[in-house]
Amino acid sequence: MSVVTDTLGDMLTRIRNGQMARMPVVSCPASRHRKDVLETLTREGYIRGFSETKKTKGPALLQIELKYHEGEPGIRKIQRVSTPGRRVYKGIGDLDRVFNGLGIYILSTPRGVLSDNEARTQHVGGEVLCRVF
Repeated sequence: MSVVTDTLGDMLTRIRNGQMARMPVVSCPASRHRKDVLETLTREGYIRGFSETKKTKGPALLQIELKYHEGEPGIRKIQRVSTPGRRVYKGIGDLDRVFNGLGIYILSTPRGVLSDNEARTQHVGGEVLCRVF
């Protein structure tokens, strides 16, 4: 068993690979931070949803239901911005639009994990976790 240092990056890669392979569901180990990011992706309509399955031995798993529209993936591009070696923080005024508003940033703010649109309405900045289009 290997140790993953960037757990969020690992989850984003599993989603990216699952959509390239046209898989309906992908799984990854569960954590509170991952659940918060998945809740944001669900609210913004990029994935169908997710569920947590507990096993008797080992960590709980998150089953992520991927979304497709006429055979095309719901997420065209998902990219990690802030990494464990290089954190990226932005104030709400410094945050630009992703593909002219067609995509979103996911931020970790003092008010929880939010999309850039939600962060603008609540007027909070934070760590830019990833960019989704």
